Amino acid sequence: MPATRTTRTTLRRGLVAAAALPLLIGALASCGYGSEAKKDAPEDKAASVADAGRKLSASEVRIGYFPNLTHATALVGLQEGLIEKELNGTKIKAQAFNAGPSEIEALNGGSLDIGFIGPSPSINGYVKSKGSNLRIVSGSASGGVKLVVNPDKIKTLDDVKGKKIATPQKGNTQDVAFLNWISEKGWKVDPESGKGDVSVVRTDNKVTPDAFKSGSIDGAWVPEPTASKLVSDGGSVLLDETALWPDKKFVITNVIVSQKFLKEHPDVVEAVLTGTVKTNEWINANPDKAKASANAKLEAEGGKPLDAKIIDPAWPSIAITDDPLAATLKTQADWAVKANLIEQPELAGIYDLTLLNKVLKAAGKPEVSDAGLGAK
Repeated sequence: MPATRTTRTTLRRGLVAAAALPLLIGALASCGYGSEAKKDAPEDKAASVADAGRKLSASEVRIGYFPNLTHATALVGLQEGLIEKELNGTKIKAQAFNAGPSEIEALNGGSLDIGFIGPSPSINGYVKSKGSNLRIVSGSASGGVKLVVNPDKIKTLDDVKGKKIATPQKGNTQDVAFLNWISEKGWKVDPESGKGDVSVVRTDNKVTPDAFKSGSIDGAWVPEPTASKLVSDGGSVLLDETALWPDKKFVITNVIVSQKFLKEHPDVVEAVLTGTVKTNEWINANPDKAKASANAKLEAEGGKPLDAKIIDPAWPSIAITDDPLAATLKTQADWAVKANLIEQPELAGIYDLTLLNKVLKAAGKPEVSDAGLGAK
């Protein structure tokens, strides 16, 4: 595994850095996410993997994420080049997904190495593979999920009964949370078909706003920025999921890695995590600039940026964090069991926070817990 800090003298460090600089500049210029560090990028508090001045063990790393503000670490980290900067020439091949299950399929199929993803598909993927296909290696975000409804049809929480409510995909994080909320209300819904006291309509986030405007759905339990898009189209926030959690914190986005890639390329995983930690620090220190950066990346994905009336209310509802909030993942697993989407899972080993805690310690930050669910 590459060293994170040289023990050579100051003079020697300068000579090595000078020799490596032309190669590093050329490598950065060859990638598609910015050729230089931005002026407002965070100062390095610890030596990065790239500082070692040598190539990493993989020529390419394939990273998946969603074009959602709850994936701000990926959006900003790619847009600002903060992840790329740590890779010392290893190229990023990034791919956007609509929801977790499809990203898990890509990871299982060998076309993805690292992914930003919600807890429910992480659990599903881990359980279905009998603990063999992935590890959660970091947190990324908390919150940013809302139930938005047509105020002409739904005025109270009880009015949701008998209505058509969208979620992004069967078994994804919002789908599981909504099914659990329905159950807590005492209503019945078949988790496979979505039919019952509430009609759960699994709808791609990209088309949910059009479905809402056409009246084919009455509301949606969705992440940002889809929630605020619905509000801008006349919807009303009936419930913020944050209110359902005791500490008002719950994992909405984790960083996962295929176990094969983690075993074969731990140096690359460490470099990516160094980039995500620095990205999260920059986001929290520069919220307005980070919001603009995330919007620029969304524009690159969708062809146009989000209007201020959408992104301004959406952005502060998301908490960016390195902590995977592991205890809340266990709760969400229990919800999926209760919804009959999965059998009682064995989650021991789903986390491997070794590299993250190494990076955090080197940066002078507190280490985070796996809630007893770490790899042995």
